[in-house]
Amino acid sequence: MDKHMRLRENKHAVDRVQPIVDAHVKQVQEFGRIVKLPIALSEKVCAHSVENLNQILADTMALRDLYKKHHWQVSGPNFYQLHLLFDKHYEEQAELIDKIAERIQTLGGVCIAMAQDVVELTLVPRPPKGREDFKVQIERLLQAHEIVLRGARSMAQHSEDEKDEGSTDLLVSEVIPHNELQVWFLSQHLFGSKS
Repeated sequence: MDKHMRLRENKHAVDRVQPIVDAHVKQVQEFGRIVKLPIALSEKVCAHSVENLNQILADTMALRDLYKKHHWQVSGPNFYQLHLLFDKHYEEQAELIDKIAERIQTLGGVCIAMAQDVVELTLVPRPPKGREDFKVQIERLLQAHEIVLRGARSMAQHSEDEKDEGSTDLLVSEVIPHNELQVWFLSQHLFGSKS
């Protein structure tokens, strides 16, 4: 192939990959709508599981972000330990978020994805913007974990009743044990301290 022919082909390839910047594309699936997939669950069951999982997703995203806030703002005698622990737990929550979101998509739903959606939906109380004592940070995290765990247990029971074993398995095998383990790690930093 001669040099001029390659240049012409490259020019045509570049023309094909130009971004469409003025497109007015409507949504392909509205939030709250289910696309029926052949997964042997009724649309009603999928819709209910998606709604519940989006609540758990919002609370888990709020918890993840609370970990990052505290990672950046922790201070005090346990700074280094907590700085590393908060970041480790942040990463673990990020992995759970991905699994929850993928389950929602598997059910034919649309998962929340933006911070504004989390703020609208989460049950986790918003912390102040400023830095707090590490004990208060831990107590906030424990409260957020309890919200996630309460929701996950309730959802697991409901999804089991509706024969949505995939959602039940995710909650019972992933969400609940990971959050319980993180609660244990956090709570050990409060033993012997007086608030």
